[in-house]
Amino acid sequence: MASMNKPNQSTLLTDLTPYIYGTTRLGDDKIPFSERIKMARTAMETGVWFHASNQYNNAHQVLRAAFDEDRTKIPKLIVKLEGNSISELHKDLHNNLEPLGLENLEIGQLCLGTGELARDFANGGECYWEFVRIKAEGLVNRFVLEVFPWTSGTALQALKAGYPEGVVDGYIYYLNPLQRFASNELWELLNERKEAQIALRTVAGGPVHWLRDVPGVAWKEYLQKRAVKIAPIFERSGVENWTEFCVRFAFSFENIRATVGATSHAENLNEFLNASKHIQPLPTGIIDEITRLQYRWSDETDMHAEAWTM
Repeated sequence: MASMNKPNQSTLLTDLTPYIYGTTRLGDDKIPFSERIKMARTAMETGVWFHASNQYNNAHQVLRAAFDEDRTKIPKLIVKLEGNSISELHKDLHNNLEPLGLENLEIGQLCLGTGELARDFANGGECYWEFVRIKAEGLVNRFVLEVFPWTSGTALQALKAGYPEGVVDGYIYYLNPLQRFASNELWELLNERKEAQIALRTVAGGPVHWLRDVPGVAWKEYLQKRAVKIAPIFERSGVENWTEFCVRFAFSFENIRATVGATSHAENLNEFLNASKHIQPLPTGIIDEITRLQYRWSDETDMHAEAWTM
């Protein structure tokens, strides 16, 4: 497939709010439904973008209830779209639009997995024309491609050939001091080409000292081990809190447009918002130290992991 007309990369995704509210916790049924609606409304009042998925238990029901209370405050959304084929992706698109009471999405996050659709994407197949058609129909305004270590090869192959140009507007993946879920080669190519990028999982699951010291906070052993390495760097930085450190880390890379962090607590939301007001990159020495660790972690661990084990 020939690439579409390539837009100016420097202008892509520049309208995002620096902090995007992740809605994962709105699906936590241990929290009363009414409290989750209240949290959604609190986030809506701030004017930030939202990141959502119909995988988050009944988070869409919470969002719909919050949206229906004041549809003038519905945020712009990035929503996960999954499927191993175009037909499955179409189905998932409507399975997101209908529960939310929306006619279109501002950004669809292409979660292509490792099956048929991923192979078609890597090889410049018909899926690109389908993505263009979805945009033309007004169902999705823009697309970003989700990347994990086990899908980095798909993105890398397509990007090297230029297939996503003019169709995919950016890339989205876990990026925080403990995780960089784009392979080393893909990471370098994304930045070389100045591709717009969105960082997921701002704080890596919790404060670094909790991840290091409190049993069970780190959901996998590798995160606890990485927290052991990162905690002293954080302490030497002099940054006031972990949230600010993580936000500044993400925005130390020029092509990062936003960072997505989830919470069910208003005080944590305020911490994200405060950290995102006047963002200063971290000192170069700090970034270089963490970047060296992430290159090693990617080679030694991430790129050998089976899907969904990290």
